[in-house]
Amino acid sequence: MEYGRRRQLLRVRGRNVAWVPPLLLLVGIVLLDFNTTERFRIITWIVLVPGTAAAICGVWTTGAFAVLAVVTYVAVDSAWPGQYQAGLGDFVLVAVGGMLAVVACAVRLRKERQTLHIQDIAETTRRTVLRPLPPRWGGLEHAGVYLAADVEARVGGDFYDIQPGPHGTRLFVGDVQGKGLGAVETAAALLGTFREAGYHEKDLATVAERLEIRMLRHRRHTTALGRADGDRFATAVLIGFPEDTPETIEVVNFGHEAPLAVGPGGVRELPSGDGLPLGFADLVGGLPPVHRVPLAADETLLLVTDGVTEARDRRGTFYPLVRELGPAVAAGTGHPDPGLLVRLVRDGVLRHCGGRLVDDTTVFAVRRAREAAREDGEEGRLRS
Repeated sequence: MEYGRRRQLLRVRGRNVAWVPPLLLLVGIVLLDFNTTERFRIITWIVLVPGTAAAICGVWTTGAFAVLAVVTYVAVDSAWPGQYQAGLGDFVLVAVGGMLAVVACAVRLRKERQTLHIQDIAETTRRTVLRPLPPRWGGLEHAGVYLAADVEARVGGDFYDIQPGPHGTRLFVGDVQGKGLGAVETAAALLGTFREAGYHEKDLATVAERLEIRMLRHRRHTTALGRADGDRFATAVLIGFPEDTPETIEVVNFGHEAPLAVGPGGVRELPSGDGLPLGFADLVGGLPPVHRVPLAADETLLLVTDGVTEARDRRGTFYPLVRELGPAVAAGTGHPDPGLLVRLVRDGVLRHCGGRLVDDTTVFAVRRAREAAREDGEEGRLRS
């Protein structure tokens, strides 16, 4: 990330200008040396030129500046009378400094290539876990943003997906406890099960049961491998959009943040219950119930992970999600756009915490596509 931003800064109209700063430094040192007295010789500072090039240029360019620095040093120093010349010691310093700069540049470029490779792997992993979704998928318009607390890793334990099927469209949003590759692996396991069960199973309760079983199986597997993942769990919200009741949704809440319905009438929290996270059903002897709750045609469903609700400012105050959404929703009209909602929450969280995310943050918004909602309404009138 930092490497990419630095490369952009060193380009003007698509051309690499990384060689300009070390060249300006070299010219400045030479001019200063010629315009000062013999008591203030600074030609030895020319050793900074290849050092600067090593930080922003390639190996060959750094080597060229190292040679140029030595040649310039000899030429400028020889122009002074013998008693005022810097001498052999400083010449060796400039020469050795140039060679070390070339070595440092080679090491830097190697590390940058390794970092880019790791970022490519992280991006591939992210796209595998959080697969790209078509703009309109399963009769839903959606928008989502995922911000990893570790900006270099770019991947963590938050997840979301939409799965259309013969029994309606299902939505799954959640947050795996912990961080690192173990959390990513758990998220991938849960999403794989959701994509299959969400398509094939008729009842949302059966989908929820399959997810709980998958969580338990995954924990047993990782424990058998000798990893300390035996107590890992995941909070999640499983939502079904039945085709026969377009203004009602089914919700199973596994200890996750309650979904919000955002519409012209304001922001309301859906009464989805207080179930335990995935992996803890045995503690209460069963899974969370399936709640059927109303969702009007002009309302958009907003789901977030605790990276949003637990974001703190410098005084330790949590981000007031509902309070922030209220005025923005009141100022708008009609059906709230998922993309606008997601950007509003994302920008609000980053502004509230000053860009210092301490947990992975996911914001996801969906609404029934207007064409789909219109077709469902017409079909309902025909049935009546």
